[in-house]
Amino acid sequence: MSDATFTFRVDEGLKAEFASAAKAHDRTGAQLLRDFMRNYVAQQQEAQDYDAWLIAKVEQSRASAEAGNLIPAADVEARFAARRSATRARLAKSK
Repeated sequence: MSDATFTFRVDEGLKAEFASAAKAHDRTGAQLLRDFMRNYVAQQQEAQDYDAWLIAKVEQSRASAEAGNLIPAADVEARFAARRSATRARLAKSK
């Protein structure tokens, strides 16, 4: 990997405060900026990966629904009502 120079303008006061804060943690400003850039790139990749995963899940769900793989709302409500009842019974028993 070859190194490249990244030049940008920043307020002199901010630059001085940043350099001071970096030095207080035994780091250089350049080290911190490289870390920030790596973290930012990783966050963006994670966001893209999540978006792709979510789109695939939505498409999978749509295809399943279009194929008729649906559960009536009343059945879902009944199933979760039973789960809530069982949980409440366990909680009451543990008191």
